[in-house]
Amino acid sequence: MNIVVIGAQWGDEGKGKLIDILSKDTDITARYQGGNNAGHTVAVGEKEYIFHLIPSAILHKEKICVIGNGVVIDPKAFLGEIEDLKKRKVHIGPSRLKISGNAHVVMPYHRILDGLRESKRKNKIGTTGRGIGPCYADKVTRCGIRIIDLLNPEVLKAKLEDNLAEKNEIFSRVYGRTDFTFGDIYQEYLDYGKKISPFVCDTALFLNRAIDQGKSILFEGAQGTFLDIDFGTYPFVTSSSSIAGGVCVGSGVAPTKIDKIIAAVKAYTTRVGEGPFPTEFSTGLKEEIRNKGKEFGATTGRPRRCGWFDSVLVRYAAVINGVSELAIMKLDVLDDLKEIQICTGYRYKGKLYKDFPLDSEVFAHAQPVYEQMKGWQASTRGIRSYPKLPVNARRYVERLEALVKVKIKYISIGSKRDEIIAR
Repeated sequence: MNIVVIGAQWGDEGKGKLIDILSKDTDITARYQGGNNAGHTVAVGEKEYIFHLIPSAILHKEKICVIGNGVVIDPKAFLGEIEDLKKRKVHIGPSRLKISGNAHVVMPYHRILDGLRESKRKNKIGTTGRGIGPCYADKVTRCGIRIIDLLNPEVLKAKLEDNLAEKNEIFSRVYGRTDFTFGDIYQEYLDYGKKISPFVCDTALFLNRAIDQGKSILFEGAQGTFLDIDFGTYPFVTSSSSIAGGVCVGSGVAPTKIDKIIAAVKAYTTRVGEGPFPTEFSTGLKEEIRNKGKEFGATTGRPRRCGWFDSVLVRYAAVINGVSELAIMKLDVLDDLKEIQICTGYRYKGKLYKDFPLDSEVFAHAQPVYEQMKGWQASTRGIRSYPKLPVNARRYVERLEALVKVKIKYISIGSKRDEIIAR
């Protein structure tokens, strides 16, 4: 069976833990979009691992991991991640990790441009500054450098010369910055190419041949549905297709070969960076939930904004992703609350919206319509059976299930691997 795991909010939904659990029963885990602007955190015993490019399934010794063509790769970050894992006794070779030669490369000028563009904007997006957006922009404008180009000195030379001629003009005239030097970048990225070359292959062929041989694949999404370049809260989004549809273009595996789509959501809502957030908590509750849920970005360390569960948002995500099952993560973070709110609609200028609005002004200024439920005020930690959850916790889960109209299969009540309930 080939399964996709996506986030149905603004990312940080706990996909890393879910992928770590599900990947035990699949042969291959494949990442299909994003770059090292994303992070998955996995707790194994007392150890915590944070992944940015490499699929977290690499922790399972016998499993194969793939970084697909839809991912943009910073070679320095990638090699650093491998080195960090080696220091922690996780050894990775080409037989266990494969990179698409068609994946685009994050260059030094992408990172600089990312920061400069953000500094010039009146309405800031909240980018991580890792160069992801500018790299995807070069991909679309057909001047990008791909992983396979790092293995061909002549191709890299020609592309880099063209790019620097254009980029240096922009940096000089628009931002007043000094030029990038061809020689330094060329040699640095040739060296990266030599180190990365054993991992490079045609991952589309690799994945499809594996499917033909009866192997199972888990597709690992980064970010979340509402950071998707098309369906997210634009322009406060990422630069790739983070929805389930992105799997096909980001991996080369056809939609007819996808069997199940699982969406991860928190029992509440979080968001990193700028952008509208109708159900955001007031300051006091925001701090309480942030500290209890350890809501700080795995990639940047930025504090996450926190708010009530938005069923309108998640229902829309379920529709456009074709979600088969839901996983509710961090239910335990709500254990102490006396009352819990669920957003069931938005009100703007006297009009009630029961569906996610396309107009960004409506979403930015709408007042959430809440349904109130009683909290359970009891610990859920250590519970491994759904019937043993407090009655109000079960009522909350079942109300979310009814509002989103998708079966809730998994309920996470802690950060460790075994702290999860499968219904």
